[in-house]
Amino acid sequence: MTGKVYSASTTAPVNIATLKYWGKRDTKLNLPTNSSISVTLSQDDLRTFTTASASESFESDRLWLNGKEESVQGNRIQACFTELRAMRKVLEDTNPELPVLSRYHLHIVSENNFPTAAGLASSAAGFAALVRAIANLFELPHSPEELSRIARQGSGSACRSLFGGYVAWEMGHEADGSDSRAVQIATQEMWPDMKGAILVISASKKETSSTVGMQTTVNTSSLFKYRAEVVVPQRFKEMSAAILAKDFETFGKLTMIDSNQFHAVCMDSSPPIFYMNDTSRLVVGLIETVNKIYGRVVAAYTFDAGPNAVLYYLEKDGPIVLGLLKAVIPEVDGWDKKPSTASIAATVPEGVDQRNFASIRDGVSRIILTGVGPGPQTTDDSLINGEGLPK
Repeated sequence: MTGKVYSASTTAPVNIATLKYWGKRDTKLNLPTNSSISVTLSQDDLRTFTTASASESFESDRLWLNGKEESVQGNRIQACFTELRAMRKVLEDTNPELPVLSRYHLHIVSENNFPTAAGLASSAAGFAALVRAIANLFELPHSPEELSRIARQGSGSACRSLFGGYVAWEMGHEADGSDSRAVQIATQEMWPDMKGAILVISASKKETSSTVGMQTTVNTSSLFKYRAEVVVPQRFKEMSAAILAKDFETFGKLTMIDSNQFHAVCMDSSPPIFYMNDTSRLVVGLIETVNKIYGRVVAAYTFDAGPNAVLYYLEKDGPIVLGLLKAVIPEVDGWDKKPSTASIAATVPEGVDQRNFASIRDGVSRIILTGVGPGPQTTDDSLINGEGLPK
């Protein structure tokens, strides 16, 4: 093989929405029917690592994900390639000395450290990493806000993974999607004591994909229109203010009621869509009970398009939340990855009914303990060898 191989690598985070994105007003451009808010999680625990490379010798665009070659013919990935190449060409046109990377084929190698297609936002981290890695390869000067418009076309929630901390995806109103982008509400440093516990209730591929589920809801749910037009805009203002004020009580209440309403409109669809399962609902009951016992929001649950529970809590309440989880799911995989939790004793608050503990224990396969984290990180490590193929 001849021709220099140019490459660049990045990692990108998972984000979990606290104000849910659900429904599209334009399926091709991934334009949402409502704005959304999320927390970016630490890449120590959940991240996609991607290397992008380009060479005159490459014969076609290729992509490898978790060791398996995948097709790059889908409209979503091609939309990202097209826009990023156009941005690079502008640079090449103004500086003829630059290598013409916009004309070269791309080889992309990507790895996740968590299950894909299991409701853990794998596509969000994946497309954010893909766009950021190619942008680094092309040496694009564009801001994360501008790049988020491209990542959005790959996977809607991917636009939020271009930032760390607390992130809003502004739905925008322009038909071409030019104003539908992500912006940072607050950095992780501004509110660093936000913690998360993800209970992996199913790592298998979900029955109804998010793409299919969204359009089913938009087309058939009578509750959905009211949610998108009335409820979410007000919650967006309230949750943004709560984050800036570090008001966990308000943040937690809004997170839980929005998760509940999101799943309600899914069930209001025809046919009804069920992402939560019996274990999911038992976790909701457990958290609601604990919050009632303490008379405040100790932990806030949220569920994306899948059965996995994401619990947000503040560091000061770690002994309560993690102590309870240790009592409920003491043997699941994941505790050993956080040695700092070893000193927390299994504790069941007085008033918690333990009869459902066995059912929850049977339904949870893994716990991921994490916290708020940064956006994409450039790295000198590479997943590609000197010939532009996976190592």
